[in-house]
Amino acid sequence: MSEMLVLYGSSRPSSNTEILTKQATAGINVKEVYLREFTIKPIVDGRHAEHGFDDVDDDYNTIMKEVEQSDIILFSTPIYWYSMSGLMKNFIDRWSQTLRDPRFPDFKERMSTKKAYVIAVGGDQPHIKGLALIDQFRWIFEFVGMSFGGYIIGQGNKPNEVLQDEVAFLSAKKLNEELKSY
Repeated sequence: MSEMLVLYGSSRPSSNTEILTKQATAGINVKEVYLREFTIKPIVDGRHAEHGFDDVDDDYNTIMKEVEQSDIILFSTPIYWYSMSGLMKNFIDRWSQTLRDPRFPDFKERMSTKKAYVIAVGGDQPHIKGLALIDQFRWIFEFVGMSFGGYIIGQGNKPNEVLQDEVAFLSAKKLNEELKSY
């Protein structure tokens, strides 16, 4: 059985994105990380500094250890201003630091053994306007060599509104069946 990790990027507990993601992972043993419960400081770009990146005292490396131990990662994020949430973006921005961190040797090589999925929910024509977000993730996964397994985009703005998106819930059920096969 593959180790699965869900990274939740919503700032709101029981968000629409969380509801849809839990449908996709129902009955599956997954490790859940709610980024809102951790302190992840913004990146200070040290790529071109002589000494490189400074060590940062926050929870980022703790989450990265969970990422390292996982075979399948679900990136669950609301669509905020036609992109991923700030919590999720802040987390992924720090990958630039991890690429040069000796505590995470061969980061790209290790990431290339993982499979990624994206679950996103938004309120302003997300099935069309959310595609830029999906492309953003696609390029991120390509850069680190991750296999992109697919995505689900749901529609919902107000609390629990995603429950009305039958197509998204059917897609989540299909993904659930796929994930159970791993």
